[in-house]
Order: sequence, then structure tokens, then C-alpha cells
Amino acid sequence: MRSWPTRSLALGGDYNPEQWPEHVWDEDVRLMGEAGVTFATVGVFSWSLLEPEPGRFDTDWLDRVLDLLHANDIAADLATATASPPPWMFHLDHDLLPERSDGTRLWPGGRQHYCPSNSTYRERSLQLVEHLATRYHDHPSVAMWHVGNEYACHDAPCYCDRCAVRFRAWLQRRYGDVDAMNEAWGTAFWSQRYTSFDQVLPPREAPTVPNPTQALDYRRFTSDNILELFVAERDVLHRLSPGIPVTTNFMTLSHFRHLDYFVWGPEQDVVSTDNYVVAAEPDPEAELAFSGDLTRGIAGGRPWMLMEHSTSAVNWQPVNQAKRPGATLRNSLAHVAHGADTLGFFQWRAAKAGAEKFHSALLPHAGTDSRLWREVVQLGEVCERLAEVVGTTVQAQVAVLWDYDAGWATDQPSHPSSLVRYGDDAHAIHRALLLRGITADVVHPSADLSGYALVVVPTLYAVDDAVADSLHAAADRGASVLVTFFSGIVDGNAHIRLGGYPGAFRELLGVRVEEFAPLMPGEQVALDDFPDVVGATATVWTEHLHLTGATAQASFTNGPLPGVPALTRNAVGQGAAWYLATRLDEASLGALVDRLVAESGVQPAASAPAVAPAPYGLELVRRSGDGRSYLFAINHTEYALTITANGHDLVADVPVTGELTVAPGAVAVVREQV
Repeated sequence: MRSWPTRSLALGGDYNPEQWPEHVWDEDVRLMGEAGVTFATVGVFSWSLLEPEPGRFDTDWLDRVLDLLHANDIAADLATATASPPPWMFHLDHDLLPERSDGTRLWPGGRQHYCPSNSTYRERSLQLVEHLATRYHDHPSVAMWHVGNEYACHDAPCYCDRCAVRFRAWLQRRYGDVDAMNEAWGTAFWSQRYTSFDQVLPPREAPTVPNPTQALDYRRFTSDNILELFVAERDVLHRLSPGIPVTTNFMTLSHFRHLDYFVWGPEQDVVSTDNYVVAAEPDPEAELAFSGDLTRGIAGGRPWMLMEHSTSAVNWQPVNQAKRPGATLRNSLAHVAHGADTLGFFQWRAAKAGAEKFHSALLPHAGTDSRLWREVVQLGEVCERLAEVVGTTVQAQVAVLWDYDAGWATDQPSHPSSLVRYGDDAHAIHRALLLRGITADVVHPSADLSGYALVVVPTLYAVDDAVADSLHAAADRGASVLVTFFSGIVDGNAHIRLGGYPGAFRELLGVRVEEFAPLMPGEQVALDDFPDVVGATATVWTEHLHLTGATAQASFTNGPLPGVPALTRNAVGQGAAWYLATRLDEASLGALVDRLVAESGVQPAASAPAVAPAPYGLELVRRSGDGRSYLFAINHTEYALTITANGHDLVADVPVTGELTVAPGAVAVVREQV
């Protein structure tokens, strides 16, 4: 049985030889060897070449590519090429194309121009996969199958009549009968009651706000409907190419929440993701760390695969900034710190034509006489030294709960404040932990919380009773639990939990909220008695809160609710449940995190040997297993930072005795003495 080449820290990326004359291929593999590349993802967007007309396959060029890779000891992650159908398919079936909620048809000329419910696409894609799997199942270069590519990456769910038919079938499976659906959707409101599933449509453009549960269910359906495409291809590959793992590349960025990856994750043989530094983010590298921790949570704590990131600039941001010297290495090793055992890039050779011709690559337009190429070669050398890290796992004492389903419900219209967007508070708290050297697992609310000393519940608007029970049990055992505002408000059908907010968490938190009082854009309120902060402020949200067992830790001094508690703590068993009823300024949030860390006993870089105190701005993550321990130290500041450490720095390839000093913007990986 072959497996993905994790004997080393695999390095590589998308390889598109079909975009270049064949005489370039020999230079490609020679330079791959110079850069330490060990894998190549091949054929992602090559359907039109592999099947130039319906039923006629041309794979001779792919034979030569795979043979060349094998001869140079480069493993192939072979794509099924179904990410974008060829032009002839539209002429074969005009219903191939997806439709927006307003009925606008999306045309060919880009990529992913297909309706996921279209039978022609489904049938033709499986025919292609059958052909590829039959031909290449025993090719010695093929170490992994890559299905599709970045499913739903353009967030364009299809609302056509074919999707309507599949949506009705999905609803019938979910609810059993139309009366149960009516109850779940609250169709007594606005005269929306259905007497047959046949009457149901996707939530298309309407004169006013659509039914919230219908819209939520369509998000769920879309994720499941697209997952069917992956599973169908995967099952063909498992049948015809047994023993070779199958994956598809997720996009675990904060702004990409179009699919429920916690549902998708168990369907993967290896969980993989793409991650790109987004300049518009307040702290792009904190976003990178969150993505890594979330991917690890989706993978159940196991190592995962970074399928794509960039050596430097991308092509799709308003301003595509080049990465500064050292950032390629730092970003790459940050992914490894958070659990990646494979480092992939888009792409190997920078394209000279097409929509992504200004996207950076391992081999840039400038060629090998360039700073970027020298950094790529350096990364290859470091990856070779870090081979021993492969297979170890990340240790964390903190859990941050994340739920795509709750996010879809949170971000709907007609809520108390459009300034409350899912993920904002999760990222802010995660960043505060990261800058203090504290590692967090980002996990689904249904995850086992028994091993965590601190559990953070940010904006978990929609929640079921089992999650509330799990959090109560965690506090009983001695954990500190922090719940933020707009959590526990509705059930899984997006129905309000009556009796006062925060609904599902009232008993746990020892508070009862009778009314929300959100703030206007730019409005700011002051807080008193906030620990270790002078002039604490808050924005976005306040609420009329009553104590029913909790004690106030800070209160509003002005704004809509002067004197009303803004932060509370409720003793629960051997632990405590905290409630944050507003959005704090950065310093105040940091002070709260400091207090929670101290109360819960959480240490920087979980597990011995302890690293405390951690200098602010030094990200610390520990991976360990089989008697091995590796401390990753990533400096996010403009100053050299020093911690106590002993062992060997695998990045600089030097011994570490007593002290480790990490230069500004640098990264170290210490094989620790244990």
C-alpha cells in the first residue's frame, strides 16, 4: 500500500507542464531537484486537454509527465481534472451553467462554471475519473489523488431549477414530511406555509428578507450537494486505485465559509487546505495561525497537508503586495508549527499567460537569479532538516469553538446589528492568545472538551442543548469557559430560545439578558474596574443584563446602559464560566485573556518543558510524539526576543544551550532535550 510521501517534510506544489513547451520539462525537474521539491500536483485544470472532445481521451502527454516525475523521484498528486469542465460540455448541455439567486446565468470563460446538480457534469466527470484511475492506478509516481479544486471557492451557490429539485429531496430526507419542515421554518409567519415539498424553491431574490431557516437550510444543502461530487469521485478512486489516499483542498480562511468542513473532513483520507496571506486582514499572520489551528481541528488533531500557499504576491487582491524577505520561510514554517506535514505552493513555475500570470510561484518570472528563488532553495534545505518533525502532533490546552452552521445563521440579515459578523471575536481572542505564546485548538462545538483547561465560545449564536451540557461539564471539571455576546440565542432551526438571552447558556453563566442595546458604527462606551487597564473601552454591543448568580467583573459607565455589567464570572463546580457582553478594545481583551490564562493554569507552548513567561509577540507552538518534542518560535515583532530553551535549532542548524534568541521576523524550530 502506497501512502503520501511524509517520510520527509514534503515540499512542492501545482505543476502545470501543459502550459509550457515540452523542452521546458527537463529544466523543470532539474530545478525541482535543486529546490528540494518532493511532490507535484498535476493536471488540476487539464480536462480540455485530457478529453479534447466528448469520449476521446488524450493522455500521452500526461504519461510522459508522470514518467519524468518518477525518474526524478518526485511524487505525483494526480488531479482528476474535474474542477472546470471543457468548453465542449456547454455546447453539449446548455443547462450546465449555474444561476445566481436573481436568475443571472454565469457563463464559461473563467473556472468552476458548472451547476453541481447538472447530470451531464456529474456523469462526464465520473467517466473521466474512471479513465484516469484505470490508466494510472499502478503508476509508480502516483502517491495521492486530488479531486476537484477549491470547491465553491467563488461562493456562488446555484439556484437553478435542477438544484431546486435536489433541494426538495434533501428537505424530504431531513424532515420526513412537509409539516415538520413548516414547523422548522416557522412558515406561519408571512403566510409561507407549504402543503407539498413540490412548492419549495431555493431562497431566490425576493421583495424582502427571505425565510431565515430556509436560507440556512439552503446553505446546508449546498455544502452537502457539492460534497456528493467529491464523494462520488473518491469512491471511484477507492475502487479502482485502492491504497492511494484521496483528498481535495479546503480553504480554511476566515472569509471562506461556504462549505461545512467539519462535515467534509471525515470524508478525506488526508485533510488538506489552501491558505493565502490577505493584506486587507488586520493581522494576516494571525489569520494564518487561526487557519492552521482550524485545519488541525477539522483533521481531528492529526497532521494535515498544506496544498497551496504563495511564495510572494498573489493576483486577486486589490493591491497584491510582495512578501518581504524571510516571509516565505516564516509563513511556511508557521503552517508546519500548526500541524502541516506537507508544504505546497501555487504554483511551480510562474505562468506567462492566463488570469493568474501575476501570481508568484516557486520559480518566478525572474528565474533563478532572484531573491525569491534563493529563498525557495533555502526553504528546501530547511524542510530536509525538519523531516524528523513529521508525524508529531500539536499540543494545546485551549479550545476555541468554531461552527460553520452557526456562522451561516449569525450572518443573516434582520439581526440586531450588522456589525456582528461571525468570526470577528473568535479571531480577536485567538490572536490575543497567540501573541502570548498560547496555542489553541479550533474545534467544532461537539468536540470532546475534557482535555482543555480553557474553552472559548465566541459568537456561537446557534447551538443545541448538547453543547450547553458539554460546556457545563467542562466548567464542573475545573475549566474556565468564556462565552461572548450573541451566543446561545437560537436553536438549530434558528428559533429564538425564549425566557431571556443568552438562551442556552443562561444557567451556565448565571446571567439573564432582557434586551440587546447594540451600538452605532464608531460609537464607543467606557468600562469601570477592568483588571489592569486604565481607560477600558468597548464597541459594537451592549445589553441589559441581570445577575442571577454571577458576579460583575466590569460594568459600562456610559452609553445606553451605564452601571450594567459588561463582564461577569460565575463559579461552576471546580471551574468558572465568564460572559463578555461587549466587544473590548485590544488592551482590555488582552487583560481578560491574561486573567483567564492565569485562572486556568494554561502555559505557553503546552506540555513540558514549560516556556514561561513568553515574550509578547513570540508565537510558541509545540509538536511532540514518540518521545520527541519540537518547539516552534515565530517572532512577530520588530525586536529580537529571547526564551529559555535547550536542544538544536533545525532552522539555523545550530545547538541551543540555555537561551534561544529569535531575530525580528524570524522563526526557530528547536528539537528539545526531553
